[in-house]
Amino acid sequence: MKRIFLIICLLGAVLTSCSKDTITSTTAVDDGADSGSDIYSADDFEHTVSIVYSGSSATVEGLTDLVTASISGAGVTITNADTSLHIIYRLSGSSSSGYLKLYSPRRQALLLDGLSLSNPNGAAINVQSHKRTHVVLSGSSTLADGATYSATPADEDEKAALFGEGQFIFSGNGTLTVHATGKAAITSDDYVRFMSGVTVNATSSAGHGVRGKDYILVSGGTVNVEVSADMKKGFSSDSLVRIEGGATTITVTGSAAYDSEASDYSSSAGVRADQRFEMADGSLYISNSGRGGKGISGDGTALFSGGSCTVSVSGANITSGSGRNATSLSAAKAIRFDGAIAVTGGTLFATATAHEAIESKSTIDITGGTVYAYSAGDDAINAASDLTIDGGQVYGHTDGTAQGADGIDANGNIYIKSGLVYAICTHGNPDVALDANSEARKQLYVTGGTLIVGGGLENGASLTQTCYQASSASRNTWYGMTIGSDTYAFKAPASGTGLVVSGASQPVLVSNPTVSGGTEIFNGMLKLSPSLEGGSSVSLTQYSGGNGGGPGGGGHGPGGWK
Repeated sequence: MKRIFLIICLLGAVLTSCSKDTITSTTAVDDGADSGSDIYSADDFEHTVSIVYSGSSATVEGLTDLVTASISGAGVTITNADTSLHIIYRLSGSSSSGYLKLYSPRRQALLLDGLSLSNPNGAAINVQSHKRTHVVLSGSSTLADGATYSATPADEDEKAALFGEGQFIFSGNGTLTVHATGKAAITSDDYVRFMSGVTVNATSSAGHGVRGKDYILVSGGTVNVEVSADMKKGFSSDSLVRIEGGATTITVTGSAAYDSEASDYSSSAGVRADQRFEMADGSLYISNSGRGGKGISGDGTALFSGGSCTVSVSGANITSGSGRNATSLSAAKAIRFDGAIAVTGGTLFATATAHEAIESKSTIDITGGTVYAYSAGDDAINAASDLTIDGGQVYGHTDGTAQGADGIDANGNIYIKSGLVYAICTHGNPDVALDANSEARKQLYVTGGTLIVGGGLENGASLTQTCYQASSASRNTWYGMTIGSDTYAFKAPASGTGLVVSGASQPVLVSNPTVSGGTEIFNGMLKLSPSLEGGSSVSLTQYSGGNGGGPGGGGHGPGGWK
């Protein structure tokens, strides 16, 4: 197991944060003998072994009495029995029938120097060492596995084209492309980390893209992942996935399917982090077109504190039956966690065609950052418990026509305390743009913030901050709104009654103004601090809350946008 306190910190965070307003970040701390460092240049390597592949043969130089090699054609097996020596293994050349298997009791480095290596019978590189392995990239290298793994000893693992029992840390300034057709592209039974400077391309038609059992950490570099097999994930971890730098792109095309071992359906996903997901910096783009697939999912919690995260899920739901008798087998959702979701900073952009864009089976707390959520089929944002907005900029828009599709929905209370909220429900009664669970005596509480609502508020809302209602709204029309010294311009995505606005003072609203300048957010649907000229004054009357009710989705305001 790795010499790091991360999992202890992680489990503590998961256990204590599910019902809290704040989810704290995790930090990796090196600990223990022979842990070395994740920084390659800071580690100490005393010896180099050079392995050169040439077609159906390979040569090895730099062996010692305790560092030996077995060579069969282009297949190389290195055994390091020296418990004091840290070695750099320099791999170069080309072979379509070769591999490297490494046994070692100490940490090591694999320097891939313009290597092209394919193994038709299994992994291209198999590191049977439980210690840290630096994968240092120089030039452009390629690894590929075979469609079948036919030579794996019964007492060993061989789970990917690039497989290791210990940690994999990718560094250097080169490019590595891994093509997998038999299993995953890159797998560590410990953790995987990407450092600045590297470019790693991982594709698999049979397994996951990158699998780090203990965690996956992107600290920098460029990581591109493509997976096409059903049920498989771009990034997969039993605990944590953290993005803290670099640019990561994950494309998934495989669908959900029935998993006979679990006796249930298993989804494909861009990222599957069983206990914890963190977006702290850098960029992450995920696209999943598979039926019943997910963008980012996990059984634990998620924290978005910085960077730019874009998730697009375009697949249909997998159901059995039809109409009222239909049963969901796997729903296609952009972001879905069993535990709490917290957004404290950065940009989160989530869209889904068939189901929720953002869903927590616990609480959702937004205190900063910019959140854009759009669903064409269900709720844009949904919390199974309370949902709190106390800062940031939040857009929740549903065009779903099925009953129960709301813009921003909570099965508990909704608390809007501060920040900017633009909520939209275009199809109307009985569903609304802001929906708390009034059937269970929960409420929508508006105590502050700047609020723009198209499609009504939950019946019985508690409006400590006064809200105002416009008589109508027109599709694709720009509206200008002034609240004190602050100006906004927003576009109505549909027509109808139900436009409600609120702020620290009574808003002044105009339609069809000339809008110039400002900062675009919410995919161009709203501008902050624009210049507004002209336009027609829109009459506003005080709004006292929802005026009706309905099953499932709750009450409605003055009507829906259509």
